[in-house]
Amino acid sequence: MAQLTMIQAITDALRLELERDPSVLVFGEDVGVNGGVFRATEGLQKQFGEERVFDTPLAESAIAGLAVGLAVQGFRPVAEIQFFGFVFECFDAIASQAARMRYRSGGRYQAPIVFRSPFGGGVKTPELHADSLEGLFLQTPGVKVVIPSNPYDAKGLLISAIRDNDPVIFLEHMKLYRSFRQEVPEEAYTIPIGKASVVREGTDVTVIAYGAMVHTALKAAEEVEKARGAKVEVIDLRTINPLDEETIIRSVEKTGRAVVVQEAQKQAGVAAEVIARINEKALLSLEAPVVRVTAPDTVYPFAAIEDAWLPDPARVVEGINKVLDF
Repeated sequence: MAQLTMIQAITDALRLELERDPSVLVFGEDVGVNGGVFRATEGLQKQFGEERVFDTPLAESAIAGLAVGLAVQGFRPVAEIQFFGFVFECFDAIASQAARMRYRSGGRYQAPIVFRSPFGGGVKTPELHADSLEGLFLQTPGVKVVIPSNPYDAKGLLISAIRDNDPVIFLEHMKLYRSFRQEVPEEAYTIPIGKASVVREGTDVTVIAYGAMVHTALKAAEEVEKARGAKVEVIDLRTINPLDEETIIRSVEKTGRAVVVQEAQKQAGVAAEVIARINEKALLSLEAPVVRVTAPDTVYPFAAIEDAWLPDPARVVEGINKVLDF
């Protein structure tokens, strides 16, 4: 196995799928000659040619519209939205067109599109580049939303997303791109979309997170165990739409306590949906109300103060202690 960063694992997944399936196309702003703003597509145009990997104008609405048109003609587009903060420009194509294609056409057409996009804070980006907007797509039936937290999952989930016959939004946290390496198989493999992972076993409290917040949760779990001996279970959702309700409920029934962590603002987010599911299916197993640890309900701040705005291990520890001490 190779030791890869997340960005290298993503590139590898794209390369393998371009080799395997001639209907796979990769396009977006600067993904060709430059290999993408983060070099996720580096070397792919040289290997597969300008007809398979190509640049587009700086127009997200055109990128998404092109993806829908290609999909209904039998291609499998992988469209990069350079930063997820600009997804509003292509929201109509995703939510009104791609998400409804199978239903609207009575199954005649599919929309096997992957919308790849970097997102997330902690890297001091300009305004509109770091926003966590994944919650917008929880109310978009027909769209799957995948958010890996490590290189191994990123490769397997991206391959699954490209092979899926429905549109998938594949979000890549910028802070994780090159923050660590992990053993990743050289060959192609898949990880099921919609299946969470228990990344740390525990018996006293369940912490549920996704993306970069998985690592924040793991640090908090270690601190709590050292300080008070409590065994904290950490679940990496990996996919937020659909949610792996079974894994969540099974863990909460075991531990009796839960904390849900998200980088996005509190209101109407993934955490709210997870807590609703827990209340519907495991209320009588709870020993304390479920706690949310999130960013404040404000506009994403300027880079100078973003570290104070983002959830950190200390805030997660506070949430864990709150449910343990209830």
